[in-house]
Amino acid sequence: MRSIWNGAISFGLVSIPIKLVNATENRSIAFRQIHTEDGGRIRYRKVCELEDREVTQAEIGKGYEDADGTIIPITDEDLSHLPLPTAKTIEIVAFVPAERIDPLQMDSAYYLAAGGAPAAKPYTLLREALKRSQKVAIAKYALRGRERLGMLRVVEDAIAMHGLLWPDEVRAPEGVAPDAHVTVNDKELDLADALMDTLGEIELDDLHDEYREALEEVVAAKAAGEAPPESPEPAKSGKVLDLMAALEKSVRAAKESRGEEPAEAEVRSLPQRKTARAAPKQAAGKKSTAATKKAAAKKTASSAKKSTAKTAQGANKTAAKSTAKSTAKSTAKKTTAKKTASRKRTA
Repeated sequence: MRSIWNGAISFGLVSIPIKLVNATENRSIAFRQIHTEDGGRIRYRKVCELEDREVTQAEIGKGYEDADGTIIPITDEDLSHLPLPTAKTIEIVAFVPAERIDPLQMDSAYYLAAGGAPAAKPYTLLREALKRSQKVAIAKYALRGRERLGMLRVVEDAIAMHGLLWPDEVRAPEGVAPDAHVTVNDKELDLADALMDTLGEIELDDLHDEYREALEEVVAAKAAGEAPPESPEPAKSGKVLDLMAALEKSVRAAKESRGEEPAEAEVRSLPQRKTARAAPKQAAGKKSTAATKKAAAKKTASSAKKSTAKTAQGANKTAAKSTAKSTAKSTAKKTTAKKTASRKRTA
């Protein structure tokens, strides 16, 4: 691997010659800008605005623009005389536990390679000291025209350095969290735990860039004069109206993707809530029993009322019939008596 910076690690009075090597690489597919009408490349040329001509890289230097627009040339020799001990040195200033470093500060990663045979002994000494202390080293160094902060740690048998942002370069998360006051209940948390358990862990080495692979397929098809592969239908996503239903569905989907039986979501209750949750179930059973008894009592009372009503209706009908008969008889007697009295008067 090609080194990008040569210097030394300052470890107290111990100086360790090292070479800085990039620990990561960018594998993204790069595109060129072209003229869409004829496919010609679009290029950016470096032109001197005073002479109006393109200049080579060897003719280009650095300059600082002052407030009034004046350009002050700065040469590499000027930079070599910076009044900083870190100009060509990675100066270790402290050793701290790794958990003290906020991941938000993490920047570029490098490997520190020993600079020749004389550096092997002090390099190994620092590496083993970091291992035994289970700490990381905080250091300052200068790279690409500015002083930077770094963290040294052990990776297998090598020392790696992570560039760190200065603390004042990390923004506070103000205005990021939801403004509204939202609460979640224990059952929702239990379902979220069940989903996390179902998804489980994964080997990070098994992950790969599917976007890049799909892009390579498209490029290969275009190069061969073939139609690009069809993209799959995107998954339909709607508004989450019921959080519990969404969580349960997610658990089932995760189990199906792992080849497990899509059974009901297994909700793991919190320990302190088990007794409290069992009580409502028993109460529900009692309520259902009481409700059954009440319903039976209502049915009995209803049937009794109906029979009583029928009996009353029969008695009323009988009474009405007897009353009608007696009324008819008395009316008939009165009519007969009137007829007899009339006959006697006529005689």
